[in-house]
Amino acid sequence: MVSSKPYTLRWGIMATGWIAETFVQDLFTNPATRDVHDVHHEVVAVASSSSKQKAIDFLTKVKAPSSNIKTYGSYAELVVDPDVDIVYVATPHSHHFQNAMLALEAGKNVLCEKALTVTASQARKLVETARANNVFFMEAVWTRYFPLSVKVRELIQSGAIGTVYRTVADLSLASDAGNGKVSFADSHRMVNPDLAGGALLDLGIYALTWVFQSLYHVQPEKDKEAPRAVGAVHKYHTGADESTSILLQFPEHKSTGVALTSLRVDSHSSGVPAIRIQGSAGEIQVMGPAYRPVQFRVVKKDGDGKAEVVDCPIPKDPERDFGHGMFWEADECARCIRDGKKESDTLPWSESIVIMEVMDSVLKQGGVTYPDLISTDVYDPKSPLNTGKK
Repeated sequence: MVSSKPYTLRWGIMATGWIAETFVQDLFTNPATRDVHDVHHEVVAVASSSSKQKAIDFLTKVKAPSSNIKTYGSYAELVVDPDVDIVYVATPHSHHFQNAMLALEAGKNVLCEKALTVTASQARKLVETARANNVFFMEAVWTRYFPLSVKVRELIQSGAIGTVYRTVADLSLASDAGNGKVSFADSHRMVNPDLAGGALLDLGIYALTWVFQSLYHVQPEKDKEAPRAVGAVHKYHTGADESTSILLQFPEHKSTGVALTSLRVDSHSSGVPAIRIQGSAGEIQVMGPAYRPVQFRVVKKDGDGKAEVVDCPIPKDPERDFGHGMFWEADECARCIRDGKKESDTLPWSESIVIMEVMDSVLKQGGVTYPDLISTDVYDPKSPLNTGKK
């Protein structure tokens, strides 16, 4: 007998930065505003690695609806809280491996922000640990769970634009400040190698997401083919990548992907599509930004150039005046855990690993390296990345 009562997933939030603020505010939005009635979300605990006060201030900032949310001054306390069903790892991607391992080793389900890790070896270790501990684990590529993305994948699989042979995707941020500099301080996470900074891991992951959604994910399971990847990387003076272009070839499927990212130019303010998915019978154009699209167009080969425009707005909760789009990935976590699944069909472990292998390879091709502290695949619960102590 199926219960009519919504399944409630209880969240522990690891870190208190802006992405955690956005995610938590989406968790607080009423699911009914997005026509979701089978799952609900509850935030039961928040942790900062440096002080409990930061966690307290975080709850004030996000206008937490309950005073019963626990606050911790360490990640170690959060991951052993028996009321926490799942830990959302919202730290910089330099910290993801150690932080996610801390939670997985404690037997917690984990949603870990993208990019999943710094290296492919770290990603494989996380998956091995999730499997060994029999817990749910997912990379938080929120765009995958947008209704827009679901519709685009369905169109591709239905043959609406014929056989898809090429996808070109771009997420770039016009941050050129002149004199060879960008508008980020060298210590900023976008360009700081100590925080795994660079365009690819922060922005390019979204361009790759669209290439993989349209050319890899939709392949029949028995014919899954990982791509060959060639990258062109321009390094910033800090050592991070400021511009990376990737050519991905799927030889058996005769398809090609181009993933572009840069801190120097803009990808989505000119009115042209940020993503073009091109098939033998037409193309799908997704209007940017690639991480949060709200419109796509279908242009058929026999349609005299006319486009079918499909709008997919992100619903807002009128009570909180908020709705960013991260709630859909949270809903996926709740449904998977409710149903006893350990990974999401929309972004399975194997696909996260292949994407990480592509980024790992391209960064190596470009000579981009990161410190041992953040690139090691040896788990250390007492790492400063877990304790906040230098």
